[in-house]
Order: sequence, then structure tokens, then C-alpha cells
Amino acid sequence: MTLILKVVTNSTRLTITDHSRDSAGLTYIYPVLSRRAGGLSSGVNFNINNACNWRCIYCQVPDLTLGAAPPIDFPLLEKELRRFLSDVLHGDFFDRFQVAPRNRVIKDIAISGNGEPTSAKDFDKAVDLIGRVATEMGVLPNSGFVLISNGSLMHQSKVQDGLRSLHRYGGEVWFKFDSATDAGRDLINNTAQTMASALRNLKISAAICQTKIQTCLVDYSGQGLTDVEKNAYLQFLKRIKNDGVAIGKIMLYTIARPSMQPEAAKMKPLSPEVMRDFAGEIRTLGFEVRVDC
Repeated sequence: MTLILKVVTNSTRLTITDHSRDSAGLTYIYPVLSRRAGGLSSGVNFNINNACNWRCIYCQVPDLTLGAAPPIDFPLLEKELRRFLSDVLHGDFFDRFQVAPRNRVIKDIAISGNGEPTSAKDFDKAVDLIGRVATEMGVLPNSGFVLISNGSLMHQSKVQDGLRSLHRYGGEVWFKFDSATDAGRDLINNTAQTMASALRNLKISAAICQTKIQTCLVDYSGQGLTDVEKNAYLQFLKRIKNDGVAIGKIMLYTIARPSMQPEAAKMKPLSPEVMRDFAGEIRTLGFEVRVDC
């Protein structure tokens, strides 16, 4: 089989407001200037069919459909990853994409993309491949290795095997947790997964691999951060602390790019003041908190 890789030679500029999955002209690999990573993130997208088992109202994926990632083309994934990392490490990638000098470093390799990555059939094998190639090329362990997941499939054995590989390569999970109420999760994430299931899966993740909680806060229909949502979230954190669940950090952020979902017109970023005040309340519980407004 002959693999033909497209190479972008224009002067497209990477910004935190543009996370286009095809900016590098590749199928699985894409560059991101990430607020949360604090520099260049080498993104990996298994969900090239724009399918996800959730539909978060702030999602920027166009034509999002309900479903799972398609079968992974492993030869293509490896070829693209090697080509991309080589371009960043030894080519003129940073010049072509006009990346500022302070960001000219690979902060992490992030498995994320256009849907829930753990839905890929061979997720565990893909994590191991990425870890092996990145280590061989000298990117790991100097850079981070991140799985960004909604956590809904952590109970599956192939996902747990993938987490073990992630842990072996020094990686971590960013576990999506946007609401601590069933009503809030139904509204924000369009998921029927209960709080009980979310807690079970969070415990599974944290027991296998370093895990951080990632929470997107939005002002929906002018309601801001309601007392019901805020108090439920704080009570949830108290519970996992009492249960001894090892959580590395809480990462709070709000929307920076337009949603591609029908609810887009009803949302706006939560104010920095509200975000900082909420972060302060979380810190009083003994958690480290990062805020991206």
C-alpha cells in the first residue's frame, strides 16, 4: 500500500481560537495552540467521521453525529505521526504556521479530536503505538501525553488497557465533567449517563492513570453559574475527596470558539470573575485548580 501525505506549505497562523483538524493536511494528526496545554499540542483524532456518543452543546465539531470512531488505519496513523513530529522537530513547521518563539515547543501529544476517542475499537493498541513512536523520536517523556475523554467508556476492558499504556508512557487523563447534576449533564452533554456511572468511571480512571477533571463552564440562557450547579459540583468534589479518589487537578475553562451546535446562540463565556470565585471555593476543599477564561 502506498501512503501519500499532504504537506501544508502556506503561512496559516495557529491561534487558540482555531482548532481545525485539517490544518496540517493530515487525516489523524493536527496541530493546536492550546490554552490549557500552554503551547503547541500535537492532536490525534480517531473520530475522523465526526461521530461521538455525546453531543455537548459547546462542541465545535461541524456535522456531529451520534456514533463511535471508525476502524483505525494503523499504518497511516504511524506514518502521519512520524512525519508530523519530524516536521516540528527538524523542519520549518513553526515558521510556516507563524508560531511565536515562546510556543515553539511540543507541550504534549493529546488524543482528543472530533468525538470520544475511547470509542475506537482498538483504542488500547493506538495508545501504545503513539507512545512507542513518540518515545522513539524523543518527544516523550519530555512532553506530556494526554487523553481528553468524556469518561463514559472507562468501564470497558480495552479502554482500561489503553489507560495502562498511557500510564506506562507517563501520560494522564483529562476527564470531562461539566455538571454534577443529572439535569445539567442532560442539558450540557446530552447524555443519559448518570452521576453514579460518572463517579464509577472517574474512580476507574484515577486508579489506573493520573487523572485531572476538566470542566467547561458556560453562561446558558443568561443563567450564569447557578447555585444548584455550583453547590452540587462542590458536594461532588467533597465526596471524591472523602472516598480517597486521587485527582491531580481541577481545570476550569469557558468557551473561546463558537459552538457548531443548535444551542450556540444561547451560550456565551462565563465571566472571569465568576470563574475565579468558583475556583477559590474549590481550592478551599484542598484541590489544585487551573482557570482558563
